[in-house]
Amino acid sequence: MDSLSLQSHLSLRSSTSTYPARKPGIAVPEFVKLHKGPSKSRYLPQRYRMATSSREGLNGIEEGDGVIIVDHGSRRKESNLMLNEFVAMFRERTQYPIVEPAHMELAEPSIRDAFSLCVQQGARRVIVSPFFLSPGRHWNQDIPSLTAEAAEEHPGVSYLITAPLGLHELLVEVVNDRINHCLSHIAGKADECSVCAGTGKCQLRQ
Repeated sequence: MDSLSLQSHLSLRSSTSTYPARKPGIAVPEFVKLHKGPSKSRYLPQRYRMATSSREGLNGIEEGDGVIIVDHGSRRKESNLMLNEFVAMFRERTQYPIVEPAHMELAEPSIRDAFSLCVQQGARRVIVSPFFLSPGRHWNQDIPSLTAEAAEEHPGVSYLITAPLGLHELLVEVVNDRINHCLSHIAGKADECSVCAGTGKCQLRQ
């Protein structure tokens, strides 16, 4: 699978072919459902179009959609900048016109700021994609609460919070690629990756 498919699948949807089917009688969490504010407000003018008609609907993204990729946030500047780099790469490879980074806490931009930026760019639906490996309190409580507060400022704009990365089969490729690169580095066949660069951490120890 090419890198475009990898990035799109990792951050925009959790494929039903990857995860076990939901058991009958188990309700979908309320915040995973599509929410919509009061219809009395006016939508902002739409100013962006998808790159090609073939891309529309490929992963459920439609014209008028904005994407927020949110991580935890860190007091360490380098960690926060990494999300910016990922979002830039994601935007370039998917060609989605409205993609913004956000940090749940400790750093800016906040979810509230990112939500507003999406609306200012013409988003009428905002998809919040947690850049988290596993579900937990942040996915169950914090991100839904912060997103709901942000949405209150933009009546008529709907939003959706997607699943975290979870046990997605494509993560096997990512982890394996990271292992192989680190092994190549200690063998003198590759430079340090951008994560380890300058830290001296990627080395064989006894």
